[in-house]
Amino acid sequence: MAQGTVQVTHTGTSRWRRRTGEYASLAAALEAAADGDVLTVAPGTYRENLVVQRAVTLRGPEGSPGSVRIAPVDGVPLTVRASAVVQDLHVEGQDAAAPALLVEEGAPELSDVRVVTRSAAGIEVRGGARPTVRRCTVDNPAGIGIAVLDGGGGVFEECEVVAAGQAGIAVRGGAHPRLERCRIHHASGSGLTATGENSALEAVGCEIYEVRGSGVQVTGRATAHLTDCDVHRTTADGVTLDTDAVLTLADCRIHDIPENAVDLRSRSVLTLTRTTVRQFGRNGLSVWDPGTRVDANQCEIFDSTGDYPAVWVSDGATAVLDSCRVHDVPDALFVLDRGSRADVVDSDLSQVRNTAVSVSDGATAQLDDCRIRDAATGAWFRDHGSGGTLNNCTVDGTQTGVIVTKGADPTIERCTVDSPAEAGFYVSAGGRGTFLNCRVRGSAGYGFHVIDGCRTTLKKCRTERCARGGYEFADGGPDAASGVGPDVEDCTSDESAGLRQPTPAPEPAVQTVSQTPGLLGAIPGQRNTEQEPLVAATQPETPTRTSKDVLGELDALVGLESVKREVRALTDMIEVGRRRQQAGLKAASVKRHLVFTGSPGTGKTTVARLYGEILASLGVLEKGHLVEVSRVDLVGEHIGSTAIRTQEAFDKARGGVLFIDEAYALSPEDSGRDFGKEAIDTLVKLMEDHRDAVVVIVAGYTAEMERFLSVNPGVASRFSRTITFSDYGPEELLRIVEQQAEEHEYRLGPGLAEALLKYFTAIPKGAAFGNGRTARQTFEAMVERHAGRVAQLDEPSTDDLTLLYEEDLPELP
Repeated sequence: MAQGTVQVTHTGTSRWRRRTGEYASLAAALEAAADGDVLTVAPGTYRENLVVQRAVTLRGPEGSPGSVRIAPVDGVPLTVRASAVVQDLHVEGQDAAAPALLVEEGAPELSDVRVVTRSAAGIEVRGGARPTVRRCTVDNPAGIGIAVLDGGGGVFEECEVVAAGQAGIAVRGGAHPRLERCRIHHASGSGLTATGENSALEAVGCEIYEVRGSGVQVTGRATAHLTDCDVHRTTADGVTLDTDAVLTLADCRIHDIPENAVDLRSRSVLTLTRTTVRQFGRNGLSVWDPGTRVDANQCEIFDSTGDYPAVWVSDGATAVLDSCRVHDVPDALFVLDRGSRADVVDSDLSQVRNTAVSVSDGATAQLDDCRIRDAATGAWFRDHGSGGTLNNCTVDGTQTGVIVTKGADPTIERCTVDSPAEAGFYVSAGGRGTFLNCRVRGSAGYGFHVIDGCRTTLKKCRTERCARGGYEFADGGPDAASGVGPDVEDCTSDESAGLRQPTPAPEPAVQTVSQTPGLLGAIPGQRNTEQEPLVAATQPETPTRTSKDVLGELDALVGLESVKREVRALTDMIEVGRRRQQAGLKAASVKRHLVFTGSPGTGKTTVARLYGEILASLGVLEKGHLVEVSRVDLVGEHIGSTAIRTQEAFDKARGGVLFIDEAYALSPEDSGRDFGKEAIDTLVKLMEDHRDAVVVIVAGYTAEMERFLSVNPGVASRFSRTITFSDYGPEELLRIVEQQAEEHEYRLGPGLAEALLKYFTAIPKGAAFGNGRTARQTFEAMVERHAGRVAQLDEPSTDDLTLLYEEDLPELP
């Protein structure tokens, strides 16, 4: 058989009619062939656009795979419109607007075909075609690997997409293929994607990996069913569902995913059975929006590589976990937002670094017959409207078993907490909750710890071997109404003194037993004697100076003339308003919250402290003390902890000034899912709810603070004015050095003042320039150099010990 020829074996109804012929081109051979004929193609390259319209067999020579190349210069190299058999061919395409191998009709069989192309699609199946494709490979770095469109279907067995410039396999327009033991990798879009109503994808024993996008994407009312499949090493989410998509995963493995292992939203529905999810950078399951639902049965989610909850349910979505295991994760289950719900049955949550179950913002969680082990917090119901039920659950080896705060109202029934380091059940800050037939054993702290006069109900509860006591009830102090507190009925303890009923305790002091504060250290209202305060600031109970005295100290500060005028104008407004009220007249409303802008070291913190003292002297604030915080004090590592930290800082500042330095860091330009927004939202609400209790001052660089206020209108509306702190000039920096010298009993020698002026004029004014801080650092450096010089004298005089000279000046930075 000659190179570049096609041998056609013509068949008929009887043996004697069989004959053969050779043709110089594939087109001529196809024209001569009839149904049932066999076309054997000799090795060579055929620059033809072939169309197979009869049920023939088209194949390359046996024992020479890849020796037949179908490679036209443009158009579709091979089109199949019949139930033909195509095997052992090498198809090459170059047309970006057309597929390399197009199947339009019939039920052809394609086997051992290799498609190497830079086309719109490597293999495209459309219309009523139902091919069987076996052991075929597609290498198409310019487009889709395999596209099944417009009602097409078929079965793909042991096929491989080795490269794709877009999706590896795309299904749309009502198509419905089945994949068996296929491999899809090195795609620049999703590995598998199905989109559009009536589109369906079934995959068994497949592997999707090394994908620059989502491993599996199902959208727009499409459905998919994956069994015994592997999805791993993607750059985006492992599995993405959106807009009424339906997906079933059975016996699948999703791992090594830098983003969410599975993300679904917009009324999508996911069913997982015996599926493992591991090594994910964000959420293992991320479930969003009303109508979106996950049902997981006998699944395992573990080994998170990021700092996000393993299961995230928000915006009204629902998640059901039945007989599942979640372990070795930062947080196990977070349920947020009104309408969101999680139902967990007969499941294990263990080796959780922070909180196993967190319920907030009005969400609901129900846990039945579950086991929580080795977590910082077993379950935390965080705020008003958040609730649900824990029924017949065990919590073992936690810092705190169950926390209820801020109006949350769960029902905890027949649950046992073993060996907590701090408390079995902890209720504070207006939390409620009903505890029925619950047990705490071996607590290193209290069994049940209820503070702030919370209206908690305890019935038929029992504590055993609790180091600090079985039950501790503490009143909330001056804000708690009389007669409030827990309702306790038929509760027992193994303590010899029996159960102590709730009694007012205006100054409760709680000391945790563990060496580290744990999560309880972050809850408002608890006094932890081991925890450092946010700022080392004195908090005088009553002002010791008049406003004139404090304004005198302000006037004595170097420079800051415009700042002094602004503060004095505010003070005058407040003072006159107070006097008008005393005279029975209306007083103008003065918003006391301020924005301080300017470079570091310009006196913003000092002025904030004096401003608080002035307001206290005028009776506007109760104490006038200053609490200084920054982003690190307000923003936690996971959802929920930020609100608690911000509340704690606000409570510390109650009656005084909360000074937030570098406040713009709470709203970075590339914020994404940054938790700084939670701090801002919490702060805005607290400023509204307690408008007369705390004055808030936000401070930072001028440009950054302008951006911060522009992107957070809710914050901007709550501040009355912005005060700008200008940089210090050389004369003002000299004056600061002179004050420092006078305070520390030094004197400036002849010529040093002039030298300092030149020094401060020449010093670089870049990002490292610290204004007043630079002046103080300069003085300290001079004192250090002076000490090195004078220490060499045997008997230094008083002048030697006090005079600073030009030679003591440090080098310019």
